[in-house]
Amino acid sequence: MKLVDTHCHLDFPNYKDDLAEVIRRAEDAGVVRMIIPGTNVAGSRDAVRLAEKYPAIFTACGIHPHEADKVSPEDVAAIRELAVQNDKVVAIGEVGLDYYRGFAEKENQKKLFRDCLRLAKEFDLAVILHNRQADEDFIDIVKEELGPDVKGVAHCFSGDKKLLDELLSLGLYISFTGNITFKKTQELRDLIKYVPQDRLLLETDSPYISPEPLRGQRNEPAHVKHLLDVHAGVYGLTPIDIARITTHNANILFELGLEEKGEITYPIRDSLYINVTNRCTNRCTFCTRQYSDYVKGHNLRLDFEPSEEEIIDALGDLSAYKEVVFCGYGEPTLRLETVRKVASFVKGKGVKVRLTTNGGGDLINSRSIAPELKGLIDVISVSLNAPDAESYDEICKSVYGGKAYDAMLKFIKECRGEGIEVELTCLDMIGEENVEKCRKMALELDSSFRLRKLHVVG
Repeated sequence: MKLVDTHCHLDFPNYKDDLAEVIRRAEDAGVVRMIIPGTNVAGSRDAVRLAEKYPAIFTACGIHPHEADKVSPEDVAAIRELAVQNDKVVAIGEVGLDYYRGFAEKENQKKLFRDCLRLAKEFDLAVILHNRQADEDFIDIVKEELGPDVKGVAHCFSGDKKLLDELLSLGLYISFTGNITFKKTQELRDLIKYVPQDRLLLETDSPYISPEPLRGQRNEPAHVKHLLDVHAGVYGLTPIDIARITTHNANILFELGLEEKGEITYPIRDSLYINVTNRCTNRCTFCTRQYSDYVKGHNLRLDFEPSEEEIIDALGDLSAYKEVVFCGYGEPTLRLETVRKVASFVKGKGVKVRLTTNGGGDLINSRSIAPELKGLIDVISVSLNAPDAESYDEICKSVYGGKAYDAMLKFIKECRGEGIEVELTCLDMIGEENVEKCRKMALELDSSFRLRKLHVVG
């Protein structure tokens, strides 16, 4: 399990006596990257020095709003110079507005914030944003300086749903700290579910806000693991899923250099998925592959098609999984013989097998394939997606044109005729009326039905 702490102040005096041990504990806990955000010029310089010394440390350079009354043009120029000169500077931050403490005049904070955001824009760096009780001014300045699509993170989020929606609409990532583990912060935990999984980051904000059961102690990056259970519970995932997703998100946003190879098999929750091919006979307008190589932090873009032996080798120990699913970045029935042989191996291990398909297997293989799946596939999940052929062609754009929809329905009936359990799915993007039509079709076809949310995959 790999973790990234995207916000930890390891340059602070709190770690002067045992920094090496703190870093070692973090790495022992699986933390492969730690980002130190600068809070002033001296701190930013210290953070850069630590990043040069420790491979796992990266840094952001910035000036905290509390410092705004003391900032000179030379200080901003120094931050600019630090950002230019070191490859391990991955962001401008921590910058923003803080009207809660009143440590600096509002106008000075605004000017400093604008100056720092302009540096981020000039060098195309991410921003690590601080906001406390300054929502309106904060949003206005971010929009004015960076436009409608912001590359950065709103760190230590503690606002309301309205603010969260505004931040997400700007394209920002969101991170929560150890306070989400506190008993009295249920309202904050309730907001987590509104954050898309591909916009979630982890942070400790060390040395502050230690999570339960370490509350009151000095915080440190190793403690980021205590956030996993909270997020996993909210999203209905496992802690390992959250670790993988947030590590990928941090790697993408901050360009942390973590290698993410294409995967033949990939676990999500207690299912193991097989990425048997990237080829597909549909060009669905909604398909994840149109805009990303990743599902739940897994890289599914392969530059080869794995052999049966490679797939079986990649399965590993199947005892931890309730099912094995043929569902990658393509249409599995394009490799029907491979699916059958691997499914036979999995069934021999006593594990349930599910096949996710667009239902075009008969057209692809020029024959009825349901009899060949009997005894090997326990459940077939077919992406119905439309209640009629015309709508289906508009959404899914099959290479078989008008033939595809009727062939899919025929395939579903054949599978049911062979006694194979069938699940039909569609996306909420087609509207309530069409969803109900698809639900009715599933009943008529003696199949179960599952409604999926647009852009929520896996």
